[in-house]
Amino acid sequence: MGADITDTQFQAALVLGGEGRSDEVRGVRLAALQTALVKASAEGNFRRTLVFHHVVKEAEAFAAGLPDVAAQLHAADPELYPGAIRADWLCGEHKPLHRRRVLAEFAEGIAADGTVVEKSYVSSAKVLGEGVDTKNCDSVYFADVRGSMPDLVQAVGRALRMQPGQGKVASLVVPVLLGPGETAETMLTSKAYGGLAKLLEALRAHDARIVEALAEPQAQSRTKGVQSRSGGQDGEGVGGGRGSCGLSAPARALLKFSTPRDPALLAAFINLRVVNPEHEHWRRGVEAAALYNRLHGNLRVPFTYRVPAGDREAETEAEGWPASLRSFPLGQWVADARRLYARGEMNTDRIEQLEKLGMVWSHFDLAWEEGLAAARGWTTAHGHLLAPLDATHQGYRVGIWLKNARAAARKAQEIEQRRAEGLPVESSAGAMTQQRREQLEDIDPSWCPAWPVTWQRRFHLVRLHLDEGGTLPTAAGDVVRQGEDLGRWVTSVRHGWDKLTGVQQWMCEQVLGIEPATGDEKPKPRTSQADKWATNLAAAQQFYEREGHLNVPRKHIETLTTGGEENNGSSEDQERREERRDVPLKLGAWINNQRSRAATLTPERIEQLSAVGMRWT
Repeated sequence: MGADITDTQFQAALVLGGEGRSDEVRGVRLAALQTALVKASAEGNFRRTLVFHHVVKEAEAFAAGLPDVAAQLHAADPELYPGAIRADWLCGEHKPLHRRRVLAEFAEGIAADGTVVEKSYVSSAKVLGEGVDTKNCDSVYFADVRGSMPDLVQAVGRALRMQPGQGKVASLVVPVLLGPGETAETMLTSKAYGGLAKLLEALRAHDARIVEALAEPQAQSRTKGVQSRSGGQDGEGVGGGRGSCGLSAPARALLKFSTPRDPALLAAFINLRVVNPEHEHWRRGVEAAALYNRLHGNLRVPFTYRVPAGDREAETEAEGWPASLRSFPLGQWVADARRLYARGEMNTDRIEQLEKLGMVWSHFDLAWEEGLAAARGWTTAHGHLLAPLDATHQGYRVGIWLKNARAAARKAQEIEQRRAEGLPVESSAGAMTQQRREQLEDIDPSWCPAWPVTWQRRFHLVRLHLDEGGTLPTAAGDVVRQGEDLGRWVTSVRHGWDKLTGVQQWMCEQVLGIEPATGDEKPKPRTSQADKWATNLAAAQQFYEREGHLNVPRKHIETLTTGGEENNGSSEDQERREERRDVPLKLGAWINNQRSRAATLTPERIEQLSAVGMRWT
């Protein structure tokens, strides 16, 4: 169990600096540790707790002051905290007879005067690993994890061999004294968690599997203590009761804290500080990346971004950032990680760590994934991926994204065609990969047609209309879907049948049942600009031949007879005479327009008008 301790007096003493690290500071620290022990034993229902110290005088002082602390807590909350406790201490200099007496009273829960106590505590220094019998002890409190790793490994092994009773567990409790500005979120870099990391390293020496299992994200940590299964031989005390996953139930919930922990943060702590200890700069970067992802929902960190310094101007922005990460260059750290990844110089463990945090290795890949997600959303809402240029999905410009994607797909097709023909390819930059094309085709196979997207979209909407039981719209305004006039489109297809490709004609005829328009149904062809010029020029010539000049009044209307010749009497001439008709032309306005546009007329047209008496000024 990891017990977080936030003591304002202790933190204030630390802020004082070197002069504050006196007996007074150690006294405040000792009081915080005593309070944490009584609280942990009450919440964890521990009855026999062995307290491990590194310094003999601290073990003695701890035991001497513990009853007063317990009495104060009992007075504040009688239901939670015990009313009577027993506290004693042992060290290597005590004689065997004294040790046996102290441990006997500890095991039986009876004081020297015969008083029965609810909880017993023995503070020890340098005796736990010397063969001392700790029978009936159900918990060990590591008030100090200083000392060599072999000594700590031996102490942990001794704790794991305790037998508190059949079906029970022995708990190892490690207090974490948080310094100023430190919180539970700073466990990757905080020195306060060094003791916990050291103890877990010692525990790993006995059974690496259960500790390394913690490096994988698990369920949210609960508020009870660290537990390891009792019983068994050295190194096997945590191995009983295997489940289907190969780990015992206590192993699956091995590490618990007095306050809840983020499973991902806990896994990172085990991985970076116990299983694979990393350089401090890397651990700070991982911690900052995890917090940034939590605050912003992603790891798209600008290159110039630094963790806020926490001054008054940035107080709001700095909310949620620990003091240990102030001014950390997270943007540069992320960029360096990307470079190492791109060069293939980052090991797989670090890659996995960052990917679990949501690392973005390439902004181009991220942009593609965002566009692809928007395309899927738009298709779900509209039934196809033939979005118009101005289409958006949840604010994302999916229409423009698809336009660029089609351009990339067509460039890839062009490159493939050139290679098939044996022609050189200058560059494949900007061409779409086959994998990305398949991703879009999985959404809508017709997303990139060979003809205009608008035509394919209207075809698709007409087909949906027919599939829903509707009839083929044939007039403008009959059916409008998604802003498209389907009747107008069907009419344009019938009238422009000859302009369609063979595939388009087959699709319209076989899928939609559209037939080309007959000659009578087709509208008369529109007069071209060249024909209009020729007609008005003929009217000007007619006026000039009749009047001898081209001074045409602005409102003058000239009637021009068009059609066949009048002098033949054949049946063909008769048909031509039937086609003859009089056309009124606004010749005066046309002459004025040509005069004002003289600078834009071609020399040929200027010459034609000048030949019939055109006055340009």
